[in-house]
Order: sequence, then C-alpha cells, then structure tokens
Amino acid sequence: MTPYIAVPLVLFALFYAASGVAAIARGWVLPMNRRQVRVPRIYGWGQLMVAFALCWQTAFGFSPSGTRASGTLIGSAILLAGLIVMAVGQCAGGKRKRGGTL
Repeated sequence: MTPYIAVPLVLFALFYAASGVAAIARGWVLPMNRRQVRVPRIYGWGQLMVAFALCWQTAFGFSPSGTRASGTLIGSAILLAGLIVMAVGQCAGGKRKRGGTL
C-alpha cells in the first residue's frame, strides 16, 4: 500500500471514530444521518468498528505478503460486522425525540 492511499484512509478512519465516540457518549449523529438513525449508541459502536477495520486493513497493507492476505480478510470481516451493527442502529425500534440531536 502506498502512503498517498494510506494517509487519507487513516484520516477518514479517525473522523469516523470521532463521530462514533460522539454518538456513543452524547447521542449526537451527523446531520445527514439523523433521520435514519434510531439508536445512536448502537450506530456509534458500528462506526467505531468500521474505523478500527479501516486502520487494521491499512496496517496490514504495509506488512509482508505472507500476513497481508489474512490481515485483510480479518479486517474485511470486522468491517462487515461494523456495517451490520450500524444497520441495526438504523432499524432498531427505539422511539426518537423530535427536535433534538437524538
């Protein structure tokens, strides 16, 4: 993996992790996602999983070719699990308050 791909990917993962922490700690979700998200804390845990998976794949992208394939496969599984958790946060049946950031 080349650094000009890795650096923006890690920066995006950090932004996504910060958004996940905000969703877990304060129940705050980005304005473009507020309408779809019903349970912000579950959605935030999914975001943290996705951010971790992106960093995992970036770290194994620089490793020797023997461990690169297994690291990428594990990272893809974590990424898929994070996306599923985010979907659960969107589909869960919690009642949302109107007018707030929740």
